[in-house]
Amino acid sequence: MNVPQNLRYNTSHEWVLVDGDIATIGISDHAQEELTDVVFVELPPVGKTVDAGDPTAVVESVKAASDIYSPISGEVVEANEAVEADPSLVNTDPYGAGWIFKLKIKDAAQLDSLLDAAGYEAMIA
Repeated sequence: MNVPQNLRYNTSHEWVLVDGDIATIGISDHAQEELTDVVFVELPPVGKTVDAGDPTAVVESVKAASDIYSPISGEVVEANEAVEADPSLVNTDPYGAGWIFKLKIKDAAQLDSLLDAAGYEAMIA
């Protein structure tokens, strides 16, 4: 199971990569493995304001549709159109090309409530 050490994790299996005041968000390797083959990704509109815990995107697999929750509050500044065109990127590269959306961080203190890699690994063990 691939759990990059440089990311923060939500208990609902989203990951967060922070770069300045921008957070890139996707779903973990564990989550994509549970979903199996992702066939559709519904992206949030750029400009949408979300609160931590809000359903922000949808990933559909051959098994089920799953909401992707925003781990933190902010404004959507970019949505990954590559995963809309090729949803399998969520399966093949969940921490790279398979990212889902980017937020302008509203409250960086919310990052402290997310799990670090060791905490996430313990949760999914």
